[in-house]
Amino acid sequence: MLSAFKDKTLLITGGTGSFGSTVLEHFLASDVGEIRVFSRDEKKQDDMRHALQERHPENASKVRFHIGDVRDERSVRDAMRGVDYVFHAAALKQVPSCEFFPMEAVKTNVIGTDNVLHAAIDEGVGKVVCLSTDKAAYPINAMGTSKAMMEKIIYANARNGAGRTTICCTRYGNVMCSRGSVIPLFMDQIRRGGPVTVTDPSMTRFLMNLDEAVDLVLFAFEHADPGDLFVQKAPASTIGDLAEAVQELFGRTGTKVVGPRHGEKLFETLMTREERLRAEDMGGYWRVRADTRDLNYDRFTVGSEVRTQADDSYTSHNTERLDVAATVEKVKTASYVRDALAGREGRAR
Repeated sequence: MLSAFKDKTLLITGGTGSFGSTVLEHFLASDVGEIRVFSRDEKKQDDMRHALQERHPENASKVRFHIGDVRDERSVRDAMRGVDYVFHAAALKQVPSCEFFPMEAVKTNVIGTDNVLHAAIDEGVGKVVCLSTDKAAYPINAMGTSKAMMEKIIYANARNGAGRTTICCTRYGNVMCSRGSVIPLFMDQIRRGGPVTVTDPSMTRFLMNLDEAVDLVLFAFEHADPGDLFVQKAPASTIGDLAEAVQELFGRTGTKVVGPRHGEKLFETLMTREERLRAEDMGGYWRVRADTRDLNYDRFTVGSEVRTQADDSYTSHNTERLDVAATVEKVKTASYVRDALAGREGRAR
């Protein structure tokens, strides 16, 4: 798969985040020509630069850093020149923060995405893979609503003649140990003596690790037609079981129920009933084809029974449910957790 990137230039927006860092680990030893990391935080860029020079001195020169903000169209266009492919990961993701500052979510997640896509189209970029969230399906909070609008912008640009630029979207649930994830919080609370704070023990969330998030994006890159949405089939656990699993790994300090935060759902949805009706099963993934009709609806006829919804959406309540033991094994696939466990073992010797 990575052979498609041979001698190509890849731009990652929000490239200093958890996803961008994992992409770099996947790509540095490949034949990719150049990776451009685009973000607005100079401290994170400097930290990443020094880490790359220390751990990957032979390949660190492949990475170019661009200070900029997706909200600023000019800085996006400056970074986009000569780019072959784009992974668009820049976003405001914290649900409570977006609830209190919804226009900031609009500026980054909606307007920022529009800036990225128009710059990519104008520069003749080959493919753009955008990263969305389960919170965009049936959104009830500002973050999810802004991401839902982001998806509409993706589909509109893909539908309305992006030319030689293929634009597609991925949607996934909770990425373990990414920025804002609850697992590092649980681990920190355990280190401090607890208790672990749980919003609602019966709340369910999809679980995937950062490598799986990258795999989803690469699958979308390989298989996408314009406007496609890709979803990974993922297991889920309750937040109560997740707290138990983390304590089983790092020490039992007790659990305290604190109630849901602003804008939180009891469960998350990766595919709506409407999307599931036109979803294509691709093994470990679902592809939701774009609706390619235009506004001239009188040109289209249906020759069979009309259905507008599947029987059910695809949610963290009806996907494969992990028990505590299985959740422990899933949590251990996160590199952040593996590193922490290895550190504990080293100190114990």
